[in-house]
Amino acid sequence: MTSPQFGRLLTAMVTPFAADGSIDHDVARDVARFLVSEGSDGLVIAGSTGEGTSLSDDEKLELFATVASAVTVPVLAGSTSSDTARSVELTSKVKATGVAGVLATTPAYARPSQKGIELHLAAVAESTPLPVMLYDIPSRTGRKIESETTIALVQGNKNIVALKDASSDLEQAKTTKTALGSALDLYSGDDSLVLDFMELGGVGVVSVASHWAGPEFSQMITAHIAGDVALANEMKARLSDSCAFEGTLLYPNPMPSKAAMRYLGFNVGQCRLPHAPSDAALDTKAVEIVTALRATRV
Repeated sequence: MTSPQFGRLLTAMVTPFAADGSIDHDVARDVARFLVSEGSDGLVIAGSTGEGTSLSDDEKLELFATVASAVTVPVLAGSTSSDTARSVELTSKVKATGVAGVLATTPAYARPSQKGIELHLAAVAESTPLPVMLYDIPSRTGRKIESETTIALVQGNKNIVALKDASSDLEQAKTTKTALGSALDLYSGDDSLVLDFMELGGVGVVSVASHWAGPEFSQMITAHIAGDVALANEMKARLSDSCAFEGTLLYPNPMPSKAAMRYLGFNVGQCRLPHAPSDAALDTKAVEIVTALRATRV
């Protein structure tokens, strides 16, 4: 079976901040290398988990270069915003940082039409020679990328090769994948739906909980590909608490991931506003979740 160019398990990496609020590039290197050692085939930088909306363009470019130089797996740059012109300008610069691809997210807040979404994402794709992964996350952006829009984008732009689907709409994912076949690598953007997406022809996941559960996700994906349904389902069950923990109304992503990484010894700091600082309850829960999961490892 041919492996997808970005890999099967990608981690949407947190952005470490120092005490003064600046990006801690030394910790970013350490986190990136740790994630790869735990099974990540690729990393997504400055996405929603990486607090991309709270980073300046210069900060993003420097962070892309830092991570791309620290690891040998594909690194995807979250280089888009709701401003098409700004997205195009920044995306045109990311190849020089050494990244392998671009994560292009639906414009948030603006709530454009499907045609507007198509034109925005096409403009981003046209601004770079790098391969592009679309990112559909309507819970954050307020707009869904409809199947017809995804199909038009892939058919009209040779470098749009993948979709991270965090819409939880399995029927639409099936429609999209059936229409595009091997022209589109479909990734689950929801850690709890990895096996469901793979049943539809998906290649893997862009994960949050893989910050502390990389080996479990790798085992689950490998078992599914091998046809070991029992093992795949066993790993899914082991991951259920981690999937529930990674983001809640009280502690939205990436607060739980940063708490877990701090427990694992990485000084990733707190989130930038508008995310609130962690508290004792979250930190305690992170210890419980990570400790319990690791106790199940053989």
